[in-house]
Amino acid sequence: MQIRLSLAVAAGAFAGKLSRLARRGRGVIISGRVTLAIDPDALRKLARNRLVVLVSGTNGKTTTSHLLAAAFATGGRVAANRSGANMPDGLVAALSRDRQAPVAVLEVDEPHLPQVVDAVDPAAVVLLNLSRDQLDRVGEVHRLEARLRRALAGPPTTLVVANADDVLVTSAAWDAPRTLWVGAGAPWDQDGRICPRCAEPVRWYDGSWSCTCGLSRPVAGWALDEDKVLTPDDRRLPLDLALPGRANRANAVMALATACALGVDAEAALAAIGDVAEVNGRYRTVDRRGRAVRLLLAKNPAGFAETLTLLDDLPGPVVVAVNSREADGRDVSWLWDVPFERLRGRHLVACGDRADEVATRLLYAEVDHHTVADPRRALDGLRPGPAVLVANYTAFRDAARALDRAA
Repeated sequence: MQIRLSLAVAAGAFAGKLSRLARRGRGVIISGRVTLAIDPDALRKLARNRLVVLVSGTNGKTTTSHLLAAAFATGGRVAANRSGANMPDGLVAALSRDRQAPVAVLEVDEPHLPQVVDAVDPAAVVLLNLSRDQLDRVGEVHRLEARLRRALAGPPTTLVVANADDVLVTSAAWDAPRTLWVGAGAPWDQDGRICPRCAEPVRWYDGSWSCTCGLSRPVAGWALDEDKVLTPDDRRLPLDLALPGRANRANAVMALATACALGVDAEAALAAIGDVAEVNGRYRTVDRRGRAVRLLLAKNPAGFAETLTLLDDLPGPVVVAVNSREADGRDVSWLWDVPFERLRGRHLVACGDRADEVATRLLYAEVDHHTVADPRRALDGLRPGPAVLVANYTAFRDAARALDRAA
């Protein structure tokens, strides 16, 4: 059995190397696919005898897994899919790269979470939030919640770290044998107004919520309070992050609670989490012909809503790039749920494969804008001064690479 796995890992590594030499990308996906083609049970075998933590949810997976990996790294080696390849082939590639690391922190695409939970018997699953996403890629969010609920109700030893402020997350984790509730906040509540269990309206009041069927906000052991973390033993720890925004504070408290529940010292974890300043190129500033460009990623309504709040502190015009390739999902109907109206009074440039759809949405939001398909050309056409590029997955990836090559 081990011989087959070793051959599969070697073949996967070779395929990944060829892909990089051919400049077809990082070679992560092809590496994992080749490994799985030779040994379909590779994920289970590579995860065996490790402490595995899975991080999932609609938004914040990559950032939270980076924060969590940094916290665990204070105690030793950690295998992680830092490139963001979060389907089984990406997980296999990450575990193959470091077969000796005793800890693995893996972000998992939420539709694939049941399959991965079954394969790796995780020590913990971190469930951040659930909201509508691309319908063709992820499906309807209440059906996704029901699938996650069934998956998390099974493993008797897995600790589910769940956001108590998110109705759908709470429902998904409610039946899990072991649960740690965290009050991380959920400003996007539009998908939690109808109970996923009984279809009755959810009642919201004084920062809490409940339904007549009995589903209600659990008491949280850990909680985010502005720039502090409230701990189960009533301490208030300062949350001093290099990453900006409320969403990243929520990601940080979820990562901190998980790390501490699995034995990491709170002070050490907090310091490591605070030092993370960049996640796969997100949040950084690049130079484009003398112009400082801040790079932000957003790919669904809830993610855009959080990202748009960051723009209050970032001057200059905003370039919004949206693609609809396989990794993004072809459906872009979610654009109509993005609260672009809050950008009235500011100039935007609509870019990407779906620039016309972005422009149409901005027209109805009454936001001043024009359209340029290529994000780099859009940046070059702006008046001198700083700018912000907000892009979804492949648009961000391609624009960031192009800007790096031109630097």
